[in-house]
Amino acid sequence: MNTHEKCESACECEEEKECCGGGCCDPCENEADSFEYGISIGEKMPDFKLTLYHEDKIVESRISHYRGKWMVLFFYPADFTFVCPTELEDLADHYEEFQKLNTEVFGVSTDTVYVHKAWHDHSPAIAKVRYPLVADRSARLAQFCGVYLEEEGVALRGTFLLDPDGVLQAYEVNSNSVGRSAGELLRKLQAAQFVREHGGEVCPAKWKPGEKTLKPGLDLVGKL
Repeated sequence: MNTHEKCESACECEEEKECCGGGCCDPCENEADSFEYGISIGEKMPDFKLTLYHEDKIVESRISHYRGKWMVLFFYPADFTFVCPTELEDLADHYEEFQKLNTEVFGVSTDTVYVHKAWHDHSPAIAKVRYPLVADRSARLAQFCGVYLEEEGVALRGTFLLDPDGVLQAYEVNSNSVGRSAGELLRKLQAAQFVREHGGEVCPAKWKPGEKTLKPGLDLVGKL
């Protein structure tokens, strides 16, 4: 049983029940560290509360509000830095393609929504961003995903791909000196969507839509 399943079994998110601190209910401040951190492939993301800067507004949301959609959680160290605006601009340039694939993208850092707004208002690169920016001020989400650098108070460059059920299907974590490619992320998303929709088939290296897939079986053993 994974962390979220344990949490759900102990707390059904009913108002009369005390929060278990596992992320399925609104977190209690004194319980912020009371559950196991970490998520693995095939596990469901807890229902974290999200404070967003989006379309020049502050929006309160939750992971569960996006059930039925694919989600990209795109952690980056900080606003007003150097590699970060190049990555977020690259995502912005591909955002329409992600939307066509029923996917919402979230930039995530430990900055406040006010810093997000200031950055959006002053940076030509970030002015192009139309997807939500999450203000993970407590670093609770970054800690859970294992990308938080406590001594620096920032996140590593971690990318987490959740399917429409909130289950983790892919992730990568880079050094903060190494930027990521939105094009490669889009390719991974397309592959993940294909295998979800075509049971029994798998995508080989560098696969792109329209290319040949594989169907594992004894007939392929030793022939690749």
